[in-house]
Parts: sequence; structure tokens; C-alpha cells
Amino acid sequence: MTSSLRHKITIILLILFWAALFILAHIPIPQLIREAGVSDKCLHFLAYLVLTSLFWFSINPYDKVNWRKFYGWLVLIIITIYGSVDEVIQEYTGRTCDAMDIAANLAGILTGLFIFTFFSFWPSALVITGIVIFCMTNIMQTNLADLLPITSSVTYSIAYAIFTGIWIWNMQLLFSRNTLKIKFFLIAAGLPVGLLTTVKIFSLILGREFRMQDLILSFAVIILVVSTVSLKKFTFKNQDKLS
Repeated sequence: MTSSLRHKITIILLILFWAALFILAHIPIPQLIREAGVSDKCLHFLAYLVLTSLFWFSINPYDKVNWRKFYGWLVLIIITIYGSVDEVIQEYTGRTCDAMDIAANLAGILTGLFIFTFFSFWPSALVITGIVIFCMTNIMQTNLADLLPITSSVTYSIAYAIFTGIWIWNMQLLFSRNTLKIKFFLIAAGLPVGLLTTVKIFSLILGREFRMQDLILSFAVIILVVSTVSLKKFTFKNQDKLS
């Protein structure tokens, strides 16, 4: 993916996500969310972590945050003001204004900017996707799979597929193109499988229901993505050697 195309996609995602976030913040809380017992503070944290990520890489797609320059402070000020004003406005839409929600927003903003201080786009995308998967799996008092069994499984599978794809893209930046096929496969599958295992272990520790079918499906999706990329990568490599 070229940098210019990536930048355009990031801007489009920012517009769509910000619009969706604004709408969801000004309508009654869906009954499904109430039944799932989701921590709204965690949702605020994740929402503003993602919003900050998309906003930062839309205005500064190639650099890390440098606190001696203006851009990092600009993102912090704009998103913080927006989150605070948005929370106050909610009182006029049937929702309540909660100072702890504003604090959770700020925590998400600062976490994002902290990550961008040390990592560029692709490593940051990997870290943030992992955080979102981990939190969304473990912040619900009720297993979402009990409320939306098919949708839940599909959503988690897509999330792990995205995480695996981002990790493989990072690998191409970190490892030699001459990496052996078996080594590439093990490294490509290792981190996503490690995340899946960690998430499931914490789910058990937190008393969440363990659904074997979700584990198997997510694992299968990871292996499918890695296998597809490996086949494509090493097929092209062999063709280059023959030509």
C-alpha cells in the first residue's frame, strides 16, 4: 500500500468514525449494550484512542509525535475540547454529563499520543488494534456471544484477521526478504496466536465464559491469513528466481 493511498484511507476512516462517534454519543444507549454490561468508561477510552489515532495520522501521516513541535499539542487540544464539549451537549439529548467520561476520553487521547511518540504508523496500528481486541473481549460482564452469537464470532474473526495483516506488514519492514518460509510462517502466526491466547487466559481469569468455537474460529482465521500471505509471498519469490 502506497503512503498516499494509506493517507487517503486514513482520512476517510477518520470522517466515518468521527461521524459515527458523534451519532452514537447523542442517542439513547442501545439495549444490547445495557444487557452486555459494558463499561462505558472503557468504551470512551477506546473510542478516543481510535479517534486520536486516525486524527494524528490524517494530519501527520509519516512522523512520530515530537512534543517540541506544535502538531502533538494541536491534536491533544482539539480532541480534548471536542470530547469535553460533546459530553456537555449530551445533557440536552437525554444522556448525562459525567466528569469520569471526560477523564476516560483524556486517557484514550494521551495513550494514543504516548504510543505515537515512540512508534510510527504501522507499529502504532498494531499496538492499538491489539488494545482494542483485548479490551473489547474483556470489558463486558455478559458474553457478547450469548447476545449475538454469529455476529460476535464474525466480528472477533475480522478483528484477528486485521491484526494479523497489520503484523505481517510490520514484519516486512522488520525482517529480511530472504526469511525462510517456515520461519516467516511461525513468526507471522506467533504474535496473533499469542494475543489470542493472552486474551482467552484473561477472559478465564475474569470469569468470562470460554467459548471453544470462538477460539477455534479466530485461530483458523489467523492461520488462513498467514497461509495466504505466505503462499503469495513465496510463489512470487520463486517466480523471480526462475525469470
